[in-house]
Amino acid sequence: MEILTKREFTIRKRELARKILEGAIFIYPTDTIYGIGCNALNTAAIQKIRKIKQRPTSPFSVWAPNKEWIQETCNTSDELAIEYLEKLPGPYTLILQLKENHKLPKVIFPGKKSLGVRIPDHYLSSFFQELDVPIITTSVNKAGERFMTSLETLNQEIQTQVHFIIYDGEIMNKPSKIINCLTTEEIERE
Repeated sequence: MEILTKREFTIRKRELARKILEGAIFIYPTDTIYGIGCNALNTAAIQKIRKIKQRPTSPFSVWAPNKEWIQETCNTSDELAIEYLEKLPGPYTLILQLKENHKLPKVIFPGKKSLGVRIPDHYLSSFFQELDVPIITTSVNKAGERFMTSLETLNQEIQTQVHFIIYDGEIMNKPSKIINCLTTEEIERE
């Protein structure tokens, strides 16, 4: 696994963009915690993340390239969705109903017709907007274990299965707040 600083990432953006589009698994900082992800249109890469995290069926969220992508992919007409869409970028994951014509692989949300979407308030948002593809976003941990806050807390098994990490030092925040725009039920994290 290659560890890149923000500066190194900036210098190598084009190369890393190509790797991500081709299916690289990578770790990245967000405005809340570190995430592990891949191109959300690449089914094989998503399956690798499922194996890494030991989450065979639980849905994943995506880091959307922009608000327009969210509106094209999900139903965003209800009052709660409109309210929280206005708050993006920010520390929220919105659970939204998928539109019938979405182009996402079902392996992201097995058995569901909804999707968690984020646009973190982070410098990587502009990079993912340039890529113009959604990115799987989930905490860096195996299901049921503590999430990564620094290189020292990165699970060694996970480390051996990722191509690179964009590292911003220790991040001691909480995961994003989940806003379920479909119901008032509480959402449990895995």
